Amino acid sequence: MVACVVKDWQGADRGEATLDLATAKPETASHIVHRALVRQLANARQGTVSTKTRAEVRGGGRKPWRQKGTGRARAGSIRSPLWRGGGVIFGPKPRDYSQKMNRKERRLALRTALMSRVEDLIVVQEFADHLSRPKTKELVTALQRWGIEPEQKVLLLVEDIAETVALSARNVPTLKLLRADQLNVFDLLYADRIVATTGAIAKIQEVYGD
Repeated sequence: MVACVVKDWQGADRGEATLDLATAKPETASHIVHRALVRQLANARQGTVSTKTRAEVRGGGRKPWRQKGTGRARAGSIRSPLWRGGGVIFGPKPRDYSQKMNRKERRLALRTALMSRVEDLIVVQEFADHLSRPKTKELVTALQRWGIEPEQKVLLLVEDIAETVALSARNVPTLKLLRADQLNVFDLLYADRIVATTGAIAKIQEVYGD
């Protein structure tokens, strides 16, 4: 169990929030998180790249010159891979890069990745009411009050995405906004700091706490 200090909109301490998630054993933690990360990145690949072999390139049906007597190297097609405009040898073809991982393993990897970042976790009170209208500057200022440096990559976790919060956050290139039930290993590991609302912490405990 981990206890985190809860900050309000102004950055003052306002109690504590607890997070209790089962994680992988220390000797296998890095392995299972790595597998989950590789799987996520692999599943994001489209796999639609395609090159043409010498059989698929247009042209080259006629022998360019006779076999003997010209003094030139023998050639059977102008679409040989050795020729400019020819086919590609062992080039990429459409394929499925997706990898399988058991659901229990995926959830265990997610919990392990999250608990490994507790030192970089900042818990704040719900703040959607403080943004009466979309205002990026106010959200950035609040992040600074919570201890976030301007150049740091931030993952902001909320229970429900309010429109004012979404519109205020979308213009910040170093900020990614996610719902608590949309957690993924890549975003957890990529961010320098993680900011979660109290509602998001409760949702995480509800969804991922086995």
